Amino acid sequence: MNKEFLFDLLSTASVSGNEVAVEKKLYDYMQDKADQVSVDELGNVTACINPASPFKVLLAGHADEIGLMITSVGSDGYLMVKALGGIYPTTYPGHKVRIHTKNGVVYGAVANSRDLAKKTDLKASDLRIDIGAKDKEDALKYVELGDTVTFDTDVRELLNGCITGRALDDRIGAYIAMEALSKAKEKGASVGCYSAATTCEETCDNGAYFTASRIRPNICLAVDVTYTSDNCGVSEAESGSVCVGKGPVLCNAPSIHKKLNNILRDCAKKLHMDIQTEAAGARTYTDGDTMHKTGIGVPFALISIPLRYMHTPAEVGSLQDIQNCIDLLSEFFVCCTENMNLKPF
Repeated sequence: MNKEFLFDLLSTASVSGNEVAVEKKLYDYMQDKADQVSVDELGNVTACINPASPFKVLLAGHADEIGLMITSVGSDGYLMVKALGGIYPTTYPGHKVRIHTKNGVVYGAVANSRDLAKKTDLKASDLRIDIGAKDKEDALKYVELGDTVTFDTDVRELLNGCITGRALDDRIGAYIAMEALSKAKEKGASVGCYSAATTCEETCDNGAYFTASRIRPNICLAVDVTYTSDNCGVSEAESGSVCVGKGPVLCNAPSIHKKLNNILRDCAKKLHMDIQTEAAGARTYTDGDTMHKTGIGVPFALISIPLRYMHTPAEVGSLQDIQNCIDLLSEFFVCCTENMNLKPF
């Protein structure tokens, strides 16, 4: 695992629709690790090995993160915002933020008060960002409407191989997909292997649609994160027992292809690797939902990293889970063949 590069990605802003900085780093990183690396009009980066193979397997992890967008500036110079993705508005008051402008980062503080802290139905439109501006005219010298906002946070290592930071969802998925491709090349994968870092999963899903529609894969896997049941997560009764540090998570859902899950389980057994299972009743709310409806239809599976406190500025995951997912997906690439029969009978 290239931890330095992973931490660099996690420290780079990529609010949905504004992912260029992260995508460019992935594009450069994969130049000597793949046979081909491309970027499309939306900024989706795809790395590929064995591009001449007629059988194509696509992994996709989305590069975008949730955040805010500036919508207006008050006469007092305070910035007004709207949500991009599933934010928790209550996590913002009293915290430092970064506004990402065409001229660089402008720093700000989200206004807070005792009355605001008591508000039970806080919305993004209730938030105000103080950048120290004298008035509206002064603020607009430095920011413009449409600029995106992230927490002013860092990435830290915790005990027992855990890490914390914002937007592990889902830059770790994009990182895993690329590293799995690189390792599959070293291991001699024979089919067409494609790994993509997609855009806009948190808002409009167009990155996954562009990517899968153009590659036309025979199989696709979404690489994302999932809620845990081990601490302040979802109820075990809702989707199963999922814990940080206990391995990658496969999803059982009506849309998930059962044979692909079985192949992934066989790969895990071959690697003597523990994996976990979760259940979803309908959509998976990942790029997989979009990719498998492209073209004539694409069988898909979802593999996730357990993540505590998702969509907060202090998400927590495990470096070992990340490495295990890289190993599992590289083995999956190697196990795929051009004559795979994916029909149920």
